[in-house]
Amino acid sequence: MINPIVSRRTMLRGLGVSMALPWMESLSVWGNESKPAVGGNEPPVRLAVLFGGNGFHSKEWWAEGAGADMKLGKVLEPIGSFREKLLFVKGLYNEQARKGNIHSSQTGNLLSGAPLASGGDIRSGTSVDQLLAQTYGRGTKVPSLVLGCEKSNPSVHKNYSMLYSSHISWSSPTTPTPLELYPALAFDRLFKEGTEKGDESVLDAVIEEAGDLRRRISTSDRRKLDEYLDSVRDVEQRIATAGERGELQGWKPTLDKPDMPRPPDGIPQDIAEHMRLMCDILVLAFQTDTTRIVTLKLNNDHSALRFPNLTRRCGSRT
Repeated sequence: MINPIVSRRTMLRGLGVSMALPWMESLSVWGNESKPAVGGNEPPVRLAVLFGGNGFHSKEWWAEGAGADMKLGKVLEPIGSFREKLLFVKGLYNEQARKGNIHSSQTGNLLSGAPLASGGDIRSGTSVDQLLAQTYGRGTKVPSLVLGCEKSNPSVHKNYSMLYSSHISWSSPTTPTPLELYPALAFDRLFKEGTEKGDESVLDAVIEEAGDLRRRISTSDRRKLDEYLDSVRDVEQRIATAGERGELQGWKPTLDKPDMPRPPDGIPQDIAEHMRLMCDILVLAFQTDTTRIVTLKLNNDHSALRFPNLTRRCGSRT
């Protein structure tokens, strides 16, 4: 039975599943359940870094003005409905990115500004997302989530390791943070416990506790909870459908042994859905406060992957 005094520390639990709650106005403030919030009932600060390699149309990547009057180039028009919440920073300069003058020498230090070793050696700098994960990220289930849509490339190109093109997140100067490429594994990391993984739906496992909670929260929070649970169900079903098609996933981590082989290395068959799923998992991770730091690499720099279909979908869900 759920305690009548519900706080944001409450987790919806089921067999092998723990589902953190999204931010709700009618629940007590984190770590301060004994006192009502006075102007401080706000969600935590978060950092999401999305990387798209190979550049964008430079003449259409621009913003002028501010707020409701902001004008955007064609590349940015799909996020125009959020213009009053957008802040564009110009004039950033990374001296180290001038060295080498190729993709791999301009990507690996994107979040550190550190000099990159050449000659096939691997040395960059600890990236800002991982520095935050070492401190700010300690208060969440997952210190940071590092997602990708394309496997790392360990080769060397023009005297620089292509690992620089494959990673913008670095746990140390010599250790690129591993990318989670499989949506089902990223999804499980948010909701499932490491010791008990069943084949039951995440939502089915917690549906009874969710019903109890729903009766104890405000009307507006009920709508928020319903939208959140619908989002979880949608992502879960799309992952299952991708596996049934033999595309993108084709491998169920909830089983003791895979029931079919993983997809072959390289570009996934359904890259558009792969990218959409990763974007939606990023949103779920923030909604549940499972993590406050996410890095999503849509492709490697110096890659064949393209994503002209992505912006409209991401903008509609965030």
